[in-house]
Amino acid sequence: MAIIGLGYVGLPLAQQAARSGLSVIGFDLNGPMVESLNGGTSHIDDLTDADIAEMLSLGFAATTDEAALAEADAVVICVPTPLSVDGAPDLGAVIAATFTVSHQLRKNHLIVLESTTYPGTTDEIVRPILEATGLVAGIDFHLAFSPERIDPGNPTYGVANTPKVVGGHTPASTKVATAFYSRFIDTVVPSKGTREAETTKLLENTYRHINIALVNEMAQFCHEMDIDLWEVIRNAATKPFGFQAFYPGPGVGGHCIPIDPNYLSYKVRATLGRPFQFVELAQTINRQMPSYVVERVTELLNNDGKAMRGSTILLLGVTYKPNIADQRESPATPLAHLLDDRGANLVFHDPYVETWTPGGVSVKRVADLVEALRTADVSVLLQNHSEYDLKAIAAEATCLFDTKGATDNPAVARL
Repeated sequence: MAIIGLGYVGLPLAQQAARSGLSVIGFDLNGPMVESLNGGTSHIDDLTDADIAEMLSLGFAATTDEAALAEADAVVICVPTPLSVDGAPDLGAVIAATFTVSHQLRKNHLIVLESTTYPGTTDEIVRPILEATGLVAGIDFHLAFSPERIDPGNPTYGVANTPKVVGGHTPASTKVATAFYSRFIDTVVPSKGTREAETTKLLENTYRHINIALVNEMAQFCHEMDIDLWEVIRNAATKPFGFQAFYPGPGVGGHCIPIDPNYLSYKVRATLGRPFQFVELAQTINRQMPSYVVERVTELLNNDGKAMRGSTILLLGVTYKPNIADQRESPATPLAHLLDDRGANLVFHDPYVETWTPGGVSVKRVADLVEALRTADVSVLLQNHSEYDLKAIAAEATCLFDTKGATDNPAVARL
């Protein structure tokens, strides 16, 4: 098999396939990264250098030569699908990767798109490019979509034991793709078609996006009404049916939740001419959470008779989730901009991040965490990394604002 795109999705997929005895080639346009991988160095959180060395010993090789794709029986596309500057889906990498595949397409090839996108992409964008070669999907080659479900840093669920949804362009393509993934994934779930598989991923993350927005809005009015929302959620979570706990925070981050619902909203507007109201409302609520955090920090400073301008604000944990170095779409970035615009003296600490320049703003990393907690006017816990001794942080901080509900010290202000 060949995998196009050797990032957070493609590389773990390659690892599991190689461990299961498949011959795996990884294709990427990033020459230095390819060279680094072939030299045994990892560039993602979930795989160590030792993991890469093991993959190489099992026959894995990375390449920038697209001719290698012709030798594979199956080609899996795992390239990024970000949003453009105007908030619309950016399928540039998917389109480029598909053209690359088309140059090497042959009969009986299996082509699978894993990149998250709006429903219809496989059939409306990918298939025409491939069929321009004269080969027909479902007859000459097989085409399918299978949403990636990689959760960086998850110690329990990885590629092998996370069920894999697969939807083919035809029933035959679904069958072939299901058999392919079954060679290295424990549970494969055949779906009706590519559109259903594409929408599955969007529903999963839209569900999370909307429920996070719900508790984020509740956090704001519960604070004003002097209600401990964290206690409310704890109480509600004791119900053994009909409730799943979601928690507020300083915003949403990562490569899925802030982005994927927009793909579905875009498709609804483009196809049906009306808004996906739940998604757009949730987006509004979640995007303004960094501003709300600034309001709460300002309130804490005012309680001590201090102004934001000139006050030292220490940000603790600037990644988008705990225990990884990934900063994609981290809410710490817009928060840093807002604090910087208001004249705060901004510093940060993160055990996974050595240098941090959110949006071009250079923020100093503190070396001595205890000293920084004592000297900062307000310390803001944005990410509760397991390396953090939260009791000690709460005890040492002059003023701590916990946006994750991770502390139980009554002297600590919580979101």
